[in-house]
Amino acid sequence: MTLGRIVDTHAHVFDLQRFPLPPGPGYKPRPDEAGSADMFCNVLDVHGVGHAILVQPSGYGYDNSAILDAMERHPGRFKAFAVVDPQTPLPTLALLSERGVVGVRFNLASYRGDALSGPGAEPSLARLSELGCFAQIFAEDAQWAAAAPLLRASGVHVLVDHFGLHNPALGLDQPGFQAVLALGRTGRASVKLSAPFRFSRRPDFSDLDPAVTALLAAFGVEGCLWGSDWPFINLPGGFRYGAALRAIDRWLPRPADREAVLWRNPARLFSFEDRG
Repeated sequence: MTLGRIVDTHAHVFDLQRFPLPPGPGYKPRPDEAGSADMFCNVLDVHGVGHAILVQPSGYGYDNSAILDAMERHPGRFKAFAVVDPQTPLPTLALLSERGVVGVRFNLASYRGDALSGPGAEPSLARLSELGCFAQIFAEDAQWAAAAPLLRASGVHVLVDHFGLHNPALGLDQPGFQAVLALGRTGRASVKLSAPFRFSRRPDFSDLDPAVTALLAAFGVEGCLWGSDWPFINLPGGFRYGAALRAIDRWLPRPADREAVLWRNPARLFSFEDRG
């Protein structure tokens, strides 16, 4: 695949020297876990990846300076999901959109559990829908059953983080995963086949096979994306980018399907242009 025809839809930047982490909740990476935008560009170049979506990590809270700076210094290469206060007005969201922010991340799992149900959440989703932006959701298995109806009612396009699944041992019938599949069948949601190494208990990720089969049936190949989760923070032993890129080969043996997930789908959803 030529340079430019891969989009990594899930990565983080931690430029700890230029953008120190603020106090507050969220994971605070060690200095050896840092990964700046320049470092990430080098990784992408080595692996022939043209574009990436930068996802605001929990440790930076509402301070989106690092991802905004990355997009400004590498125009056209990155777009981003910000994390914002639910009261953020429409003009401010519009300005973020103009700078390359394609949506807002709601991190229920490790930042703010009431991000979709607390004060201001419903109007916040409505503003995103009005702008044509996405709501990206990171949630624990048990949180999806309550989150999904709120998202469906909002009309916003939903982007599901990390397979929409944390514990594959709970099986496919758990209410949370069934709620994720129902979102896929609406045609207003997409799912990231990203970071299987975070919750699979097998080195070949085979315990995720039933879940991926169900996700492909509900979302369709056209509703699936790939993401690396670089720089692999809070992961004993680390992980290698090439291994992350090859992970989807297990579930997408057809080259046309891999091209759709790696390039056509994210290019369509986020308006990336071929760099090749």
